[in-house]
Amino acid sequence: MNRTEPPFRADHVGSLLRPPELLKAREDFAADRISSEELRSIEDEEIRDVVKMQEEIGLQSATDGEFRRASWHMDFIYQLDGISKAPGDLKVQFHNEQGDIEFTPAALHIGGRLGVSETIFGEDFEYLKSLTATATPKLTIPSPSMVHYRGGRASIDESVYPDLDEFWTDLTAAYAEEVRRLGELGCTYLQFDDTSLAYLNDPRQREYIASLGGDAEHQHETYIRNINRALAGKPEGMTITTHMCRGNFRSSWAAEGGYDFVAEALFNELDVDGFFLEYDDARSGGFEPLRFVPAGKMVVLGLVTTKRGELEVKDEIKRRIEAASRFVPIDQLCLSPQCGFSSTFEGNDLTYEQQVDKLRIIVEIAREVWG
Repeated sequence: MNRTEPPFRADHVGSLLRPPELLKAREDFAADRISSEELRSIEDEEIRDVVKMQEEIGLQSATDGEFRRASWHMDFIYQLDGISKAPGDLKVQFHNEQGDIEFTPAALHIGGRLGVSETIFGEDFEYLKSLTATATPKLTIPSPSMVHYRGGRASIDESVYPDLDEFWTDLTAAYAEEVRRLGELGCTYLQFDDTSLAYLNDPRQREYIASLGGDAEHQHETYIRNINRALAGKPEGMTITTHMCRGNFRSSWAAEGGYDFVAEALFNELDVDGFFLEYDDARSGGFEPLRFVPAGKMVVLGLVTTKRGELEVKDEIKRRIEAASRFVPIDQLCLSPQCGFSSTFEGNDLTYEQQVDKLRIIVEIAREVWG
């Protein structure tokens, strides 16, 4: 029951804690103390080490930890033609056991026709691919939904896109071209990260969408249709998964609620090969929505939290895998952390050693459950 193609029985979402040397190099670059070439050389070195770590503990997929990014999604989105940073910041409330913290991502403005002039993260992927010896190199990019979700209609210049249908046509065409080019570079494992499809399970997030003038009851269906347009011509031999979580910033979250609201449309209609699902605590709801997963689609259970350093107990994780298997066959299940360890450069509140221990225990549990 082991798997030779992604998603793998033991897998992970993508981002990894940034080493202190890399954080210092970013500070030095921002202060003009080192050049962009020197920064990239340090990134190269740190990525080489983190790929080696992933392979040594037995993971079958490896990412570059998103080490060249400050943010899991905005570093990609700002490279699309027609998109620029908008003045001012957005304010997003994140929550944790101690209280609330405010995340202020830069806003975006769509002031030109959307497109992709250069392959975004193309060089980064080629470097990752050159380093992998036993693992499949995996690239993570934000889903097209993320270009729309934060600002909605208000972030899109009406003189450029008076009609949102044209916006979606250009955006999905840009994504389709990006996917095609990544395939030409040899990418066989691509992940669309999409917080919006999980956020929309939260009634408060649906209220937020309605306040922006969106159709909160059907926005997930619009997103699913347009992701499918972006993937319609995906290269043969490329596996595409999607990861959904309810926010991940310095060990805090932004939304809560089970997958019930989106489950039927999500699992039956989204044309991806697998779903990375956040399931590390009660905020994610129960496994019942997995009953909608059709045959042939993989579910990667995010049962190991990246938000706290304490190591999970193997038997408890195995019991939860067994509970999930009541709704979807165990042969369609895999195991991973619930999210990345460092969706932004700040990272979550745990140590490098705790991160490695969590990845290692995922590999061990997968071997014990699936052989």
